[in-house]
Amino acid sequence: MKKLFPTSTAGSLPKPTWLAEPEKLWSPWKLEGKALLNGKQDALRVSLQEQTVAGIDIVSDGEQTRQHFVTTFIENLSGVDFENKKTVRIRDRYDASVPGVIGPVSRQKSVFVEDAKFLRSQTDQPIKWALPGPMTMVDTLYDDYYQDRKTLAFEFAKALNEEARELQAAGVDIIQFDEPAFNVFLDEVNDWGIEALERATEGLTCETAVHICYGYGIKANTDWKKTLGAEWRHYETTFPAIQKSSINIVSLECHNGRVPMEVLTLLKGKKIMVGAIDVATDTIETPEEVAATLREALKYADADKIYPCTNCGMAPLSREIARQKLQALAAGAEIIRRELAD
Repeated sequence: MKKLFPTSTAGSLPKPTWLAEPEKLWSPWKLEGKALLNGKQDALRVSLQEQTVAGIDIVSDGEQTRQHFVTTFIENLSGVDFENKKTVRIRDRYDASVPGVIGPVSRQKSVFVEDAKFLRSQTDQPIKWALPGPMTMVDTLYDDYYQDRKTLAFEFAKALNEEARELQAAGVDIIQFDEPAFNVFLDEVNDWGIEALERATEGLTCETAVHICYGYGIKANTDWKKTLGAEWRHYETTFPAIQKSSINIVSLECHNGRVPMEVLTLLKGKKIMVGAIDVATDTIETPEEVAATLREALKYADADKIYPCTNCGMAPLSREIARQKLQALAAGAEIIRRELAD
């Protein structure tokens, strides 16, 4: 029998201090050459071990081999200049120094496939691998070439699809596309965002997921959340179209936010990764708090469709806090399993 409420993370986990500066996005590597390659593999082993010990069911690489969830993929494409970075405003919230598109973008070689093969060799558990979504990629660079968001998104989708097919062949069970931009550019999501996402998943037979959160626990994001009012209803605008899409799983931010849980009814038939861990605070959730979030989700979705998860990536947290949050997630899911069994 398949386990109910299989737990997972949204993606990134903190890196060891010997690999990169802790609690920081875009943290530079502390190693180089062969030492960096070995260091990344060691960090991946550590990250896997921490997930396994914490009781996480669907494991990932913890994004140990990449500096950032979007730009690492972009930097490996042709047509992108990451020597002469430009400053852009990301998701209308904060400025960042990002690569620029200066010619036709295409994928010349695999980006994460060797890492995925390595992870697959280290575990028998189901593996989830995160890739940036096309719309979020468009929003995380400076486009000097296409000067059209939709056109660029579809070029990215083509490159993502090539990568995703190779990741599937390497033994990845779930391929997740991170689309935090889906909570910002609501009209574009329905106009072309979901279509671009489906282009990225074309021909895949493994499960596909889209992760739509309110962002990492960095100041720019937490400040933005304070402006969103008493109820965050962004999901209502896009879920009807996502529900009709071919994406199997939708990963959401549900804990400590102001998302009305009834939005889950708009995803009928989909599996839902319910974010039950707040990544924007150092406070460790109790297993009972996690269970309470899952109980609330059960009012609007079937038990076999709920996958307890973190709200977003945990790269900016300390390793100790991330570890305890993962333990709470697993323990909270176990409470609900026992309640349903009784």
